[in-house]
Amino acid sequence: MADAPLLVRLRGIRPTLTPAEDRVAAQVLADARRASDLTITELALAALTSETTVLRFCKRLGLKGYPQLRLGLAAESALPREQRMSGSDISATDTIDDIIAKVASIDSSAVEETAQQLDRKALKSAADALAGATRVDIYGIGASAIVGTDLQQKLHRIGVVSFAWNDPHIALTSATLLTKKDVAIGISHSGATSETIESLAAARERGATTIAVTNFPLSLLAKSADIVLTTAARETSLRSGATASRIAALVVVDCLYIAVAQRDLPRARKAVAETRKAVAGHHLA
Repeated sequence: MADAPLLVRLRGIRPTLTPAEDRVAAQVLADARRASDLTITELALAALTSETTVLRFCKRLGLKGYPQLRLGLAAESALPREQRMSGSDISATDTIDDIIAKVASIDSSAVEETAQQLDRKALKSAADALAGATRVDIYGIGASAIVGTDLQQKLHRIGVVSFAWNDPHIALTSATLLTKKDVAIGISHSGATSETIESLAAARERGATTIAVTNFPLSLLAKSADIVLTTAARETSLRSGATASRIAALVVVDCLYIAVAQRDLPRARKAVAETRKAVAGHHLA
């Protein structure tokens, strides 16, 4: 996340901020352009906190000090994407056109920002692990189970033995059977889903290589993983756990699948062609 855009980085670490630091974050995210014009004293007053807290907030973002925060906010608030995203939550006065525009904007932003900040080294390491795995277990609950099933189906079609588990008990029993030759992937937007965390931790105890797909790099799920792949989805009040978070996670797992397939393209292409042919007779003309 170190190379991610400043506001993406902020949204990723926000759940780990103290209440005072979170008030600073709220001021910044509400209007990055305005925040970039404030002195450290003005921002502290707006957030009902101290200058020391603002400086600590800067450090949490990996910045040397407040000048770097102002410069970063000024640069990002000038981007067209940030301008379009302001006021993206749904209001009672929105028209159908407004709803379509806002939904499309936040979903496309999830794709663009996820691709921009995705750790390339981590992705390569994850692909290497999957390509050499004897077996792959994928854990996800609720909306994340949809992402897990999608990844399992893709990997299975190129010959990677994989299983997607959305039942916590089955996931946990499966995790205890993994070995050092295997890989386990935990998917959770919040990184706080206890069942997914428990299964990934159990797989790690057995020696399996563990991978987390989450929006929050400092989450408990991420702490249970050897490799962390982060998304960059924004959730609004009516769309918590909705399409944007799934789309962002699907971008990550699709990149992971392609990176694995690339290891042996002729074999992958042959496998996809054969599996497509196998189900061709079930497609109605």
